[in-house]
Formats: sequence, C-alpha cells, structure tokens
Amino acid sequence: MSMYVKVGNLQIARELAEFINSEALPGSQVEQETFWAGFEKIITELTPRNKELLEKRTELQRKIHTWHRENKQFNFDRYKAFLEEIGYLLPESEDFKISTEGADDEIARKAGPQLVVPVDNARYAINAANARWGSLYDALYGTDVISDEGGAQNQGGYNPVRGEKVIAFAREFLNDTVPLQDGSHEEAVEYSIVQGSLVVTLRNGKQTRLKIEKKFAGYQGSPQQPSAILLKNNDNYFEIQIDRSHPIGKTDAAGVKDILLESALTSIMDCEDSVAAVDAQDKVKVYRNWLGLNKGNLSATFTKGNKTLTRTLNPDRSYVSPNGSEFTLAGRALMLVRNVGHLMTNNAILDSAGNEVQEGIIDAVVTSLCAKHSIIGNTTFKNSETGSIYIVKPKMHGPEEAAFANELFNRTENLLGLASNTLKIGVMDEERRTSLNLKACIKEVKDRVVFINTGFLDRTGDEMHTSMEAGAMIRKNDMKSTVWLQSYEKSNVNNGLSTGFQGRAQIGKGMWAMPDLMKNMLEQKLGHVLAGGNTAWVPSPTAATLHALHYHRVNVKDVQNNLLKSISNLRDEILQIPVAENTNWNSDEIQAELDNNAQGILGYVVRWIDQGIGCSKVPDINNVGLMEDRATLRISSQHVANWLHHGICTMEQVIETMKRMAKVVDKQNAGDAAYRPMAADFNQSVAFQAACDLVFKGYDQPNGYTEPILHSRRLEAKAKYSIKS
Repeated sequence: MSMYVKVGNLQIARELAEFINSEALPGSQVEQETFWAGFEKIITELTPRNKELLEKRTELQRKIHTWHRENKQFNFDRYKAFLEEIGYLLPESEDFKISTEGADDEIARKAGPQLVVPVDNARYAINAANARWGSLYDALYGTDVISDEGGAQNQGGYNPVRGEKVIAFAREFLNDTVPLQDGSHEEAVEYSIVQGSLVVTLRNGKQTRLKIEKKFAGYQGSPQQPSAILLKNNDNYFEIQIDRSHPIGKTDAAGVKDILLESALTSIMDCEDSVAAVDAQDKVKVYRNWLGLNKGNLSATFTKGNKTLTRTLNPDRSYVSPNGSEFTLAGRALMLVRNVGHLMTNNAILDSAGNEVQEGIIDAVVTSLCAKHSIIGNTTFKNSETGSIYIVKPKMHGPEEAAFANELFNRTENLLGLASNTLKIGVMDEERRTSLNLKACIKEVKDRVVFINTGFLDRTGDEMHTSMEAGAMIRKNDMKSTVWLQSYEKSNVNNGLSTGFQGRAQIGKGMWAMPDLMKNMLEQKLGHVLAGGNTAWVPSPTAATLHALHYHRVNVKDVQNNLLKSISNLRDEILQIPVAENTNWNSDEIQAELDNNAQGILGYVVRWIDQGIGCSKVPDINNVGLMEDRATLRISSQHVANWLHHGICTMEQVIETMKRMAKVVDKQNAGDAAYRPMAADFNQSVAFQAACDLVFKGYDQPNGYTEPILHSRRLEAKAKYSIKS
C-alpha cells in the first residue's frame, strides 16, 4: 500500500508527490503550490462530469439491452429510430473543417508508419523513438520477406546467398522509387555528386542521372566519394549508404552497404492498453520514462549475449543539400503519448473524501507537465518543432465525451501556462457510439484534433457488448468480412477527409499483430494505404521499416484526392449487427472457437496479472506469436461471454476449456523462470481466476472493458506475491 501525503484536500501517494515535486516540476516554470492547487481544482470540478458521462454509458446500455430483449423480431428501421430516440445515434453534424494549427509535418504533411509501444519499458520506448530510421537490409535479412529457398536460410553466421537476395530486393526498390534515366541501380558502380546533381556511373562506363533529379535531397561525406546519398520520394526520405571497407559494401560494385529508410515517422508512447499500471508505483514508472523521453536523457542498460549495452536516444542526422548548404533531419520519431480513457480510477491520488481519482484526469495533467519540458527547451532533443504536445485519447463514447476531453485539455493548458491548443488530441475511433457520431466528435475538438484511427479489436469488442442481447455473434475470424466493419473502416476515412484532415491531421489504421509474419504484412498492409490512411500501426521497428515501403509505392495524397470525390454516409451499414443468422455450428466448430479464445485470454492474462506485462508477443493456439494487449483480450472475452449468454456453450464446457488451455499455456511458458503455472492449483492462481472472471462476468463489465477485473486482480497478485512494482 502506498503512503500518502496531504496536499490541500488531496492525498497524494508519496512516490507520485516526490516524483512531481523533485523531477517533473523543477524547470517547468510552474510553481509547486500553484500546480497542486490548480490540480485539485481540476479534479474537484471535472470529476462529477466524468462520472455523469460514465453513468450515461450505463444507462444507454441498459436501454439497448432492454430493447433487444423486447424486440426478438428485429426490424432495422425501428431499431434505428430507437437509437435516435435515446440519444445514442445523434443527428448528422453540419459540414465544417477542422482548424488545427501548429501540427508538425510528421502529423500534417507526411505519411508513414506509426509505432506503438508501452512506455513503462524504457528500452522499448527508446527503440520506438529511434525507429525513425531503419536498415532495410536488416529488416529484409532477418524476416520471412526473404525466402529460405535456394540455400538462403537465415541461420548461423552471414549467409551470402541470402544477402544477395536482400540486395536484389533493395535494388529493385531503388529502381521503383528513384529510377535512372538510363540503365538501373543494379548496374551502378559509383555514386557521386557533380555540380549539385547525383551522377551514377554504370558498369559499362556510362554516366547517368535520376529520371526525376529533384528526388536527390542531399549527401554525407565528400561530393566525389559520398558516404550517404539522401533521396526523397512521396515526401519520405531514405539513404543509400556507401562504405567500401564494410563487409557488405566491399562486395558491392558501388560500395553500397545498406539502405536506410525513414521508417516510424511517429511513435505512440502508451500509458494505456499495452501497460499494466494499477497503482502509484506503476504510474510513476510510466511518467518517469515519459519525462526522460521529453528531456532527452532516458537511457536503458541491458545484457545481450555476453555484452552489457546502454541505449539512448539517437541524435539528428546531418546532410549537405544539393546547393551545398548544411541541414538536419530528425533522428527520432515524433512522439505522441496515449493517456488512459475516462473509465478507470487510480489510487495514486485520493480526493477530499478519500476516493480514488479518475486516472484520465491524472494522466492529462502529469503527462502534459512532463512534455512541457521539451517545448520550453529543457531537453537534449526537441520532440515537436512547432511546440505541440500530442495526446491520444482512447475509448471515448460520442461527442459529449470528446467535449469533456477538450475541456480537460483547456484546464490543463491553463494550469501549466501553455498556449491555447498546445495540447493536440488524437481521437481513437474504437467505440460504436463514436463511430456512428464521429463527425460530431471531431467537431468538439476541431481546433486541436490531429488524429483519428480505427482499431478492429476494441471496436469489435464494443460491437459485441453493445448488442449482447441481440443474439449469438458470428465466429470471431468472420468479423473482418462483415458489412459493419468494412463500412466502419471506410467511414472513418470519409469523416476525416470531409472535415479537412488532409494537410492537417492523421487518418490512422490499425495494428499488424503478427510480428513474425512480415511477408504477409508486406502483402496485406498496403491495403491501409490504398484505403486512404496516412498512417498505420506497426508492432516493431522492423515492421515500421518494411511498412514504410508501402508509402513509397503509393502516394497517399493521390488516394485521398480520389476518395474526396465520393464521400458517402455509411451509418446504416455500420449499424448492421454481426449476429449469426444460423447458429447450427457443429460441436467441433464450437469447441475450436472456445479453445482459440480461451488460450488467447489465458496466454495474455497470466503475464498481465503475474508479471505486470501489458503487451508482449504471446503464442496463439498454433504457436504463432501475436502482439497482444487489452484490446485483444476484450474481443476474446466478450465473444465467449456472448456465446455463453445465448447457450451456444455451457459454463461447464467453458470451465473445462479454460482448464485444458491453461495447461497448454503453462507448457508454452515453460522456459520462463518468472512464470507461475496456473494448472498446479487453479483455485490459487490469481491469473486463472482473472481469466475466468473476464468471461463469466463479461456480460456485466462496463462496455465489455477488461480493465476493472485486470486492475483488481493485479493488485491482488501484487499483495499475494509481494510484488513491489
């Protein structure tokens, strides 16, 4: 249990008070007394409104449950009229354009990958920030994008056969993005700079230039023997790196050792779904890392093999332009921070009545305080060139909640002495009421919005919970082909484009969850670009580098311009409920669905509860590693809860499945010394009981969220196992 210090009428956990007073406030230009008094005022005045919004969610859900129970013969027109009557489906907002000013180019102008990472892990957070630039050779060589055929296996030391395949792929990339006037990059034997132009000498002795010479953006080294050639395509940069003494470069006719791609243009430092932060100790760890990222002094020391390594943030990259002037490019991804939503409270701060304070309010104030250091110059590396702070706000339900977030941000700016709309907001379109009323949500934050995105997992979890009483849902893997989901994805882009996001804000697409299946990602994730998204989530720096190739293949601006010609209203399609028309699945199909869901739930929950790991690569039932966070858990637990509620399966069947799958998960984690087996004693395993709660109490969870159960059970585990943080 935390010890508390009294500050005004608040009780602040000692570790949080010490962190803020000793680390976050000094140099922030905010006096300690002013900060705490203003913080208390925000808590006191905004908490009642926060609770009202949560009560409205509950009341709307109660009415929807009742309607479905009383209308077993479903009629779409009556259903839609009912949703309008209760204020769930609002009148379509009048046309408007967002007026966001001061967004950085990585948000407003450039299109590229977005890396999401748990900020409580300093090493991962630094890696994500440094993922702005990535080696194409490494990304290809180390993944299944390059096949093992023909003796090109990736095992042991360097395999020159595999290396040749990597180089061939990379040369083809150069031919596609920066083609030569004559010949091809495979024929190059020398790259040099002559009178501000890139000149390429071919093996036949002929010299040539780029077809589009303005794609040459700069260089490092000398003009006669450059060490790097900087090129620009679709507003994104990449380098041809040259070093004839390098093990790879000395085997290359032109001395090329690698191609360095501008990869993760932006990174989301996550305080929410990928983090297991349940108390003051956990929150301070999150905030301290975020402060270190903004001050530029965060480091992480770790052991790899026989070496002890220390990782720090990368510096900016320097070049000489074609006209001979020097300039720099950012060496790090532009960082956003994802706060938690409006639902949860945290014991890091207690109000005047001794109640836990809303965690979303705490996050807004403290993460903004930490980020202020970067924009006022208390940093080694500036994050935002325009002086903006970027906060992604998840799990909001409708425009009233977006308006509340806007008010919270206004109050936070006033408290911290920040100019109006310094705090930019990213609205995550992952709840049904937000999807249906997205335009109205955007309108409530039109002066500060910089981001909307879609997310299959959370959005499907809310879809199932909202319509829990409508009937048994289709199988989970069939969701991706449904009318509602495809329309939701299109509607998100439509709303962003129609409200003026192009050139001002990001329209984002969801995560690729299989970090080991990069060949499939390269084949499939191009769809996010072709759908008009100018960013999409990736699970690793390697995935960011490979996904960056898509933004070189396709100019997102051209795609968006075409989409602007055919904007349509898809709310009726989004309202199509994914209830199974025929529930005559055979016993094997039902059991397979239960096995898959139960194994996924247990594999994630056991790490969350016992080890405090909020996001990791968890092997699925087929031992394919999936990046899982609470969104994954929400969809799986709600799906089983729905089938249980509608009699597709029985409680006894689910319990048997959970116990059997717990043994599978125990075996999958046998090599982890910190792992606590569940099957040894199901009744004493806090993790196993948490997993069961998520299913058997899933119907009653607010909007199907997993946080209340996870947080409660994690606190139980910390106490039971004497876990410090």
